Amino acid sequence: MLAAFRRVVQAEDAASVVEAIREADQRVVTFCGFSGTGYEDPAAVERVLREQLARFAPQSTTICAGATAEGIGMVYPIARRKGFRTIGIVSSRAEAESAAMSDDVEVVYVVKDGTWGGRQGTQLSPTSEAMVVACDEMIGIGGGAIARDELEEARRRGKPVTFFPADMNHALATEKAHKSGSPPPTDFRGEAHALFNSP
Repeated sequence: MLAAFRRVVQAEDAASVVEAIREADQRVVTFCGFSGTGYEDPAAVERVLREQLARFAPQSTTICAGATAEGIGMVYPIARRKGFRTIGIVSSRAEAESAAMSDDVEVVYVVKDGTWGGRQGTQLSPTSEAMVVACDEMIGIGGGAIARDELEEARRRGKPVTFFPADMNHALATEKAHKSGSPPPTDFRGEAHALFNSP
């Protein structure tokens, strides 16, 4: 098994993350999607990940996601075994809440941010701003509100954006709704789906 020696970089803002990532002079492909709610059909998501990774040269491409192991974090072990460099961008809330980072992320950029990401008013949060600005291309596989906001902003800024529909894990999503006192979800496709599939 290829375990990465993980380096953690604390960043005050999005600009310092982008500068550090750009120093490597690599094409950065960022994957976003569901995180804590996982996927209903992980095998189908893995197939999409493998197909998408096959489009890029490992020698000149860095794969980025949200640093954590769950959900879209399944891209990391696949990418590492194919020889890609791997990085993650995550909110400082992840450290504060002891979120599990993927063993296959080589460098994790922790952005000082009071939110998990997404749009805050008219601006992206520092974490999402770093995600969008640092990438050359963004690929979404399902995803909630944060993924939607990042994909929408990447597209608005003229970056190549590809989206694949996928359901979040039905049981996990229902359980989370129950714990938070929210009504159970009736649509498991997530907010990002509506951005690319109007009714």
